[in-house]
Amino acid sequence: MILAQWRARRASKTLIEQIRDEIVAAARRPELYEALAAPDRMDGRFELLTLHAGLVLRRLAALGGVADAIAQDLVDSLFTHFDDTLREMGFSDVGVAKRLKTMGSAFYGRNAAYAAALDDSSHAELATALARNVYGATGSEADPKAEALSHYIVSLDVALTAIPIEDFTAGRFRFPLGSIAARVSHD
Repeated sequence: MILAQWRARRASKTLIEQIRDEIVAAARRPELYEALAAPDRMDGRFELLTLHAGLVLRRLAALGGVADAIAQDLVDSLFTHFDDTLREMGFSDVGVAKRLKTMGSAFYGRNAAYAAALDDSSHAELATALARNVYGATGSEADPKAEALSHYIVSLDVALTAIPIEDFTAGRFRFPLGSIAARVSHD
């Protein structure tokens, strides 16, 4: 029955757009840029969108079945969104193609690293990956912003595990609000 409902909704793409919009809104929460000092630039926004999308894709992969089709359509929608954004910025067809290839590699690579760290319950490994990818850190020293972002991501990952497939297939998916630590030093 769920699969039949999914096929009926798939034609309009409304469901995928709703999920994508929830991800975009979560990635653009002002607290991420204010309290956690994520770079409010194109690259910083891409990193946070990749991170939030990866968490949803991780949940969909765990659900399996019809969730696999939702995940694929979601990825397609995200990359159409990236394509549209690049074109609005004035990039040519060749420029868009090159950037999308780079973005695809980054998207999948980062999400593989984040998933591995979440699977191993390694908050230190997650914080290191976030420091490198989101904040541009080059060393392995602890970064309070990355550690706070790591705790936020773990709280989202836990909250997402409670979301059933029916919330995705019925258009009821709402991105959970994770806890953002306000005790980050901006030294």
